[in-house]
Amino acid sequence: MPETSPVSALTIAGSDSGGGAGIQADLRTFAAHGVHGLSAIAALTAQHTRGVTAVHVPPVDFLRAQVDACFDDFDIGAVKLGMLASAAVIHAVADALQAHAPRFLVLDPVMVATSGAKLLEDDALDALRTRLIPRADLLTPNIPEAELLTGLRIETAADAERALEALLALGAKAVLLKGGHLDEGGEVIDRYRDATTDAGFVHARLSLEGHGTGCTLASAVAANLCLGLPMAQAVAAAVDYVGRALRQGYRPGRGEVRVLDHFGAARTA
Repeated sequence: MPETSPVSALTIAGSDSGGGAGIQADLRTFAAHGVHGLSAIAALTAQHTRGVTAVHVPPVDFLRAQVDACFDDFDIGAVKLGMLASAAVIHAVADALQAHAPRFLVLDPVMVATSGAKLLEDDALDALRTRLIPRADLLTPNIPEAELLTGLRIETAADAERALEALLALGAKAVLLKGGHLDEGGEVIDRYRDATTDAGFVHARLSLEGHGTGCTLASAVAANLCLGLPMAQAVAAAVDYVGRALRQGYRPGRGEVRVLDHFGAARTA
């Protein structure tokens, strides 16, 4: 009897040389969910727990070759997009997605690192809005990213609700607006909305700074979609996973940020 190939998840994102975010976090997340992980590296960062010191963007033809190679050989259930540093990279990725038409696309619009380092060139914002967001099954911005995408100031819960509508109007099928940057007291509220579902995921604000939480959340959603969960359930499970991984996290470097414990989170599910 022939062996059945597992469904794979593909991350197209940047590499974090410090191992806590980006491609490295994505692949750990896929593995912790029992999903085979594929990667196409769209950017290389010189990075550690104290910040980003340099960024190198490989030729877009090589990025396209990585994506084509993955689709040529694997059954890809979902694609997760992370750091795409330039308009040329975004257009190359959009062209590849148009050619291969993945079942699900989860877009984490990475623009600024936790350290404050800018990870998206100015001319890339319009390309992100027009080429990728309309293709996304889920868009997962944090508050600063949502402000850049919509042009709105988000300082209150009411502002966040307006931003959700503005983000959906850009064309994504669903939006998860991450609430970590919004002051709502001792709670963090991640707000989810699609055409039929409106949900808030509420969790206690932890007195620590996580590294790679956004990458991990989007990758966990992609993994859960590969496992057959409907979108809203995939998001809920991903939020829980990130919470467990952050609470069990550790500090591998000299910086204050905490790296997520992916496999610890999987064991305590």
